[in-house]
Amino acid sequence: MLASSASEDWSEREMGKTSLRKRREDENAIPSPEPKTTSLQKEVGLVSGICIIVGTIIGSGIFISPKSVLSNTEAVGPCLIIWAACGILATLGALCFAELGTMITKSGGEYPYLMEAFGPIPAYLFSWTSLFVIKPTSFAIICLSFSEYVSAPFYAGCEPPQVVVKCLAAAAILLITTVNALSVRLGSYVQNIFTAAKLVIVAIIIISGMVLLAQGNTKNFENSFEGSKVTVGAISLAFYNGLWAYDGWNQLNYITEELKNPFRNLPLSIVIGIPLVTVCYILMNVAYFTVMTTTELLQSPAVAVTFGDRVLYPASWVVPLFVAFSTIGAANGSCFTAGRLIYVAGREGHMLQALSYISVKRLTPAPAIIFYGIIAIIYIIPGDINSLVNYFSFSAWLFYGMTVLGLIVMRFTRKELERPIKVPIVIPILVTVISVFLVLAPIISEPALEYLYCVLFILSGLIFYFLFVYYKFSWAQRISKPVTMYLQMLMEVVPPEVAP
Repeated sequence: MLASSASEDWSEREMGKTSLRKRREDENAIPSPEPKTTSLQKEVGLVSGICIIVGTIIGSGIFISPKSVLSNTEAVGPCLIIWAACGILATLGALCFAELGTMITKSGGEYPYLMEAFGPIPAYLFSWTSLFVIKPTSFAIICLSFSEYVSAPFYAGCEPPQVVVKCLAAAAILLITTVNALSVRLGSYVQNIFTAAKLVIVAIIIISGMVLLAQGNTKNFENSFEGSKVTVGAISLAFYNGLWAYDGWNQLNYITEELKNPFRNLPLSIVIGIPLVTVCYILMNVAYFTVMTTTELLQSPAVAVTFGDRVLYPASWVVPLFVAFSTIGAANGSCFTAGRLIYVAGREGHMLQALSYISVKRLTPAPAIIFYGIIAIIYIIPGDINSLVNYFSFSAWLFYGMTVLGLIVMRFTRKELERPIKVPIVIPILVTVISVFLVLAPIISEPALEYLYCVLFILSGLIFYFLFVYYKFSWAQRISKPVTMYLQMLMEVVPPEVAP
């Protein structure tokens, strides 16, 4: 009995010591670096934010076809003014988006802002149009441009076969999709590297142009307004083409939830990134005009390559190489941000629920990114998708205008919302008016049935909205639930958790 009692006392003392030791270990334990919730992590800083803006805006356009603005103005002076004016407009639009992004700190670009300002139907129509046409076609075209540049040296003297170009573009889409589905940090690192690469070639072109300018190559700038075509239709089309080159100024608003300190880094990235792009675009056009007349520039199939052949020979090969880097960087930025729109739309119940799920291991919106990549590959299959983007590009400014109008509306209807940044009301009014002009100008100047088809496609989204979102028919639920379950098991994804 005594032995038993002593044994119990010793056991209790040891348990007490163990418990005390465990408590001390718990108190002194280093907190786990692992995130507490399965949700998107804040891993995009100021430098990465600037790189996403600069890297997504500067794609292949400024290297291949700055002639689109010149063809409508027909003179050097108005051409440079249009490039500067487009940069100012993009900056004003981005400042409006900075107020929206710091007021409504949700990812998804225009989607959450339209939701807050006008309700679910305009938000759904935006996601419907963007996800199935605007963004995947842009992604596909950027990758096709990349594949054409990469394959061209292997087919000297002739065009590369379409099969080779399309297969290479599909491989690029698969690679970019995989990188962004694996890691947010890896995707932002890739973006930083390719942005640095494209700024190198931009600097080479600008410095070469400034040297030539200093040497007295100013002939093409004499009488720079002579023969210019200054009509409302011509100016509107020139603006339209210039703003297409600036498209991407709102990209950071698609990943607001992943920005470190978005109240500081979102506006700073915009204020630094877009003026930097504007200065680069103007100086690159000046550089082009130091070695090419307006006629030569309009006849050049790839302006930067022509510039490289005339100025950088025998090192002219660096131009197509770095243009390829530039296009793949723009494609990466497009995939990085567009995947978040699909993720947010799925989270709000406007897309298949599985598209809003987060990878357990990678903490990325993997289903949304993979879905985006699949649609982009489908668009590579047909022959010409450029015309599709041209006709749908007016819808982009339709939604930009609606979003900025939403900012004006919320100044009166949502006064209680905190606004860390508040732009003067005249800026969103001006951007809204210009957006209306840009939507109506191409339709009035060159009316075509395709614009009607685009409007009908946008409105057709209402059918799916009422069938699957508003009424939620039981048969649709019976189909989607097993699909969601199997996708969840296959991809190891779960619904996002709300941080405590």
